[in-house]
Amino acid sequence: MIVAERKPLEEIIGFIKDYKKILLVGCNECVTVCYAGGKKEVAILASALKMAFLKEEKELEVKEVTLERQCDQEYLEEIRSIVDQYEAIVSMACGVGVQFMAEKYQTMPVYPALNTLFMGGAEEMGVWAERCQGCGQCVLGQTAGICPITRCAKRLLNGPCGGSTKGHCEINKDVPCAWQLIIDRLKALGKLDDYDNLMPIKDWSAERSGGPRKIVREDLRQ
Repeated sequence: MIVAERKPLEEIIGFIKDYKKILLVGCNECVTVCYAGGKKEVAILASALKMAFLKEEKELEVKEVTLERQCDQEYLEEIRSIVDQYEAIVSMACGVGVQFMAEKYQTMPVYPALNTLFMGGAEEMGVWAERCQGCGQCVLGQTAGICPITRCAKRLLNGPCGGSTKGHCEINKDVPCAWQLIIDRLKALGKLDDYDNLMPIKDWSAERSGGPRKIVREDLRQ
């Protein structure tokens, strides 16, 4: 999932300080799971904004809405009937949702309430860890399900480097060496011989050049 966290309240207030009526829109997907932009967080931010404005003896009307997704045109359409009643939208979605919202309602200022951090998962309650960079050429089949692009500080496709010590990364001694994890898992799976298969240098240009990537599934298009 996409992991995000709320921006500082002062930064959000800076976006909307000149408005009197805003539409605060949450997202019921990834940012709900990481407790950053779901219905509960929308209510908390709405309350904090109204209190901050009251302290400045200013009025602020906040309409709270939480959509199923903000990265889907269909769900963004649900607020069309009320958008014009407000002066600005504050989106509590990831950066993708903010951009889709801005594209959908081009005459309406749209501001982000969150900082989008990474794609990851929950290690335990309140702890999320990065696991994927969306590099476009997944190597998890060769690395026993452990990503060296994300979890190795040097993004080595053939490791470990000479700096790892006792199974930990030289960059941060609290971080396990990704390649030690890969080796240990290959050994546990009885596939340690796969470690001898060298992986070719990654062609980063294929994923990062020429603008934003896009997938088109002709079988799903209408």
